[in-house]
Amino acid sequence: MNVIKIYLKLFATFAKIGAMTFGGGYAMLPILQREIVEKQKWASEEELMDYFAIGQCTPGIIAVNTATFIGQKTKGVLGGISATLGLVFPSLIIISMLAGVIEAFSHIAWVQHAFGGIRVCVCVLIINAVIKLLKKAIIDKFTFVIFVAVAVAAYFTSLSPVIFVIVAAVIGIIIKNIGGKKA
Repeated sequence: MNVIKIYLKLFATFAKIGAMTFGGGYAMLPILQREIVEKQKWASEEELMDYFAIGQCTPGIIAVNTATFIGQKTKGVLGGISATLGLVFPSLIIISMLAGVIEAFSHIAWVQHAFGGIRVCVCVLIINAVIKLLKKAIIDKFTFVIFVAVAVAAYFTSLSPVIFVIVAAVIGIIIKNIGGKKA
């Protein structure tokens, strides 16, 4: 029975995250951090950042990929499936209900203004999550230089995030192996 409880807990936790996440994968960062790192302790902040980075450069939706990684880490393949199904379940239900109605009301001014407000709120949530993650990611001059280089390159180019992740990983390996093996 305990085995089933953990699968249900994974499903329920990720369903809660899925129901509370508006604006895509990045908007779920603060909710993931609170639920997965602080409350459930299924992953550390560093692991969460790693899962997000890997989720960014693997096919599929970043939020779904991250849920799958955390569920798999917690309880294997079935844990990954439970977490993933939990995350997408609320969206499936809500989108199914809204799909037929949204077109009929999208032209109304207050609906458009509500969506404008939601977009701004999501931006603030993303900025908050990024600031929290930065505190853990930038730990020395080396990581600061990588951060600045990737931020500038991302702003001025249209390179895939996969390229940034791979190049940053290779540079990290090279610098840490050549320059002094600080971990």
